[in-house]
Amino acid sequence: MTTTLTDRNSLVNNIIAQLRDTKVQKDRMRFRRNLERFGEIVAYEISQTFNYEGRVVETPLGEAHIDLSTNDLVITGVLRAGLPLHQGLLNMFDGAGSAFVSTYRKHHASGSFEVNLEYLTTPALDGKTLIIADPMLATGSTAVHTIQALLEYGKPEMIHVVTVIGCNQGIAFLTREYPDVHLWVGSIDDELTAKSYIVPGLGDAGDLCYGEKQLD
Repeated sequence: MTTTLTDRNSLVNNIIAQLRDTKVQKDRMRFRRNLERFGEIVAYEISQTFNYEGRVVETPLGEAHIDLSTNDLVITGVLRAGLPLHQGLLNMFDGAGSAFVSTYRKHHASGSFEVNLEYLTTPALDGKTLIIADPMLATGSTAVHTIQALLEYGKPEMIHVVTVIGCNQGIAFLTREYPDVHLWVGSIDDELTAKSYIVPGLGDAGDLCYGEKQLD
């Protein structure tokens, strides 16, 4: 299932506009904060899919009856660019566990690439609600490899993938490989470059967050 937040006009439009805008992107702190804000908004949307049970809360003047979520969460940040998005989700789901995954594209002379996973750490995942945060979903390879790797550590009850910009090609690949995953995407673009970067996209989210990386 795919939910596209810009299908309905909301504050998300403003955040995505700033994330795409080359003038606003010059302010790294604002770029990171906008990713964080996006994560906070998506957290609210995701929370509407959770299971809830009635609880009693003691107030200074009596008892209040309220339904509270029973979901046990693990939020996964895909390094580097996923860290601010991860933090936004964690701001709202403050009791969640956290997992971290480091992946990179290994490019070949032919122009093709493969996704290599260098590092992964996670709490147990059996029965959990797993949320994976990565700002860009281009070919979908990173998302699929990340899910494959995490499933070796347990079987979550539900998997959510959160991304700011997705491409139709990557969404189709992710949906084909994992049809039960719920994808939350800010906006969808149609085109990929020859090197599999999203157009118009927003550029390299990791570089915009933390500075241009040096490649061997």
